[in-house]
Amino acid sequence: MRTMRRVVAFLLFLVAGASQAQAQAPQPGVAAQFIHQLGEDAIATLRAANMPLEEREAKFRALLARGFDMEFIGRFVLGNYWRTATPDQQSEYLQAFNDYVLQVYSSRFGGYAGETLTIVGERPAGERDMMVNTRIERPSGPPLDAQWRVRAMAAGPRIIDVMVAGVSMVATQRDEFAAVVQRQKVPGLIEVLRARTNKLPAAR
Repeated sequence: MRTMRRVVAFLLFLVAGASQAQAQAPQPGVAAQFIHQLGEDAIATLRAANMPLEEREAKFRALLARGFDMEFIGRFVLGNYWRTATPDQQSEYLQAFNDYVLQVYSSRFGGYAGETLTIVGERPAGERDMMVNTRIERPSGPPLDAQWRVRAMAAGPRIIDVMVAGVSMVATQRDEFAAVVQRQKVPGLIEVLRARTNKLPAAR
């Protein structure tokens, strides 16, 4: 899970304010170009070591909004518990989830060490999605292969999942959240996310 978070941090994802999906996949090439441009913008942000923290976080939030369908991801990882939660709990959970994700990845701003991302290819994944295959070259280790699942939304393409070494980010997070909800219910999960957010160090 730590390796997956480092990969996701490198491209800076997940998102708030999702749009409804269209009943079609992105056109060939669109999804790959989307990931390529997001990666370029992420690298520029990661390299901006002298940029004030507040400005970097603002850019990070903008990248998240452009890159990820955070509401879709948040609802998916909560699974069947989403339907049993009250509207207030759903709202509180999504806010806590967004804050947690932002803090997790912004706390890794200083971890950039010259990685580069290359688009390897893309293929359809179901009726609405495209899977973009990438390779991340790392000066300090062997390359990592990652697959980004991109869905066509009314506002444009959005990432809804990432797979590293065949392991799905959202499926892993879903299993983790389910274990918490089984013990502490949805309000307990919200408190856990808030506690984790507050304990994480701020980016420098």
